[in-house]
Amino acid sequence: MSYQNESNQWLKKVEFLSEFLPYMHQYNGSSIVIKYGGHAMTNKEMQSSFAKDIALLQQVGTKPVVVHGGGPQIETMLEKLNIKTDFVDGLRVTDKDTVNVVEMVLSGAINKSIVAAITSAGAKAVGISGKDGGLIKAEKIKSRRDPNSAIEKVVDLGFVGKPTNIENKVLNALMEGSLIPVVAPLGLGNDGQTYNINADTVAGAISSSLNAKRMLMLTDVPGVLDKNGKLIKELSSEEAKKLIDQKVITSGMIPKVETCIETVENGTDAAVILDGRAPHATLMELFTEHGGGTLIRE
Repeated sequence: MSYQNESNQWLKKVEFLSEFLPYMHQYNGSSIVIKYGGHAMTNKEMQSSFAKDIALLQQVGTKPVVVHGGGPQIETMLEKLNIKTDFVDGLRVTDKDTVNVVEMVLSGAINKSIVAAITSAGAKAVGISGKDGGLIKAEKIKSRRDPNSAIEKVVDLGFVGKPTNIENKVLNALMEGSLIPVVAPLGLGNDGQTYNINADTVAGAISSSLNAKRMLMLTDVPGVLDKNGKLIKELSSEEAKKLIDQKVITSGMIPKVETCIETVENGTDAAVILDGRAPHATLMELFTEHGGGTLIRE
């Protein structure tokens, strides 16, 4: 590469960063929990861009923690193995065979590909699951009523769980060593059983436990929309609850908003739902005046 080309690339990088400089100091030393999922996770170019943003977050003094999902990849592997599963209220019914596949996919290929991308971007990441070091203690979610059944029917979700405790020592030890934790959403029960946990739920629980400055939930939508389909920039937790009651917030957005409400009522300064497909979505949300999604505060 010629000296001129190197200079041009350096100038572009300086210009890119200069836009964010006035806002960077407010997160110095703070934990930022990012739930990473959706289309941005399956697109190689977007994954590379995300990894660079995470590396930059650490370089400017924040403490990022990445929690990832993996629904599409799990579905692909289950189809290859000819294992059929059903969903109830957005949760995958998880029997013994399914939970083994879930753990293999989440803790294996997905987790390590994210770690590799962040490492290639210039930071050092470590992939763990909620089982490692007792990071996530979990318990079985009780049976749910099947909304798709014409008759009243209760469905046992199998090995689907929810967090009961987050062991911060594991995350803090990694972050104090300048390592970025990349967490697969699995938990270990007191019965020694592995539980599949919704990644949004894990991100919210970890964010609360760390008293994080921000919890960012990267999705495939711009954020919370009003009844006219326009993005709502900011909501209090009470306002968000009212929008759920009024059925402005519906369907799959309800559990995401409920997770945000819970985490801001339990230690997180604010939670944001935003479109992870947007270029540099994480940086734009944290380091610009208006951000790019819906911010929820207590």
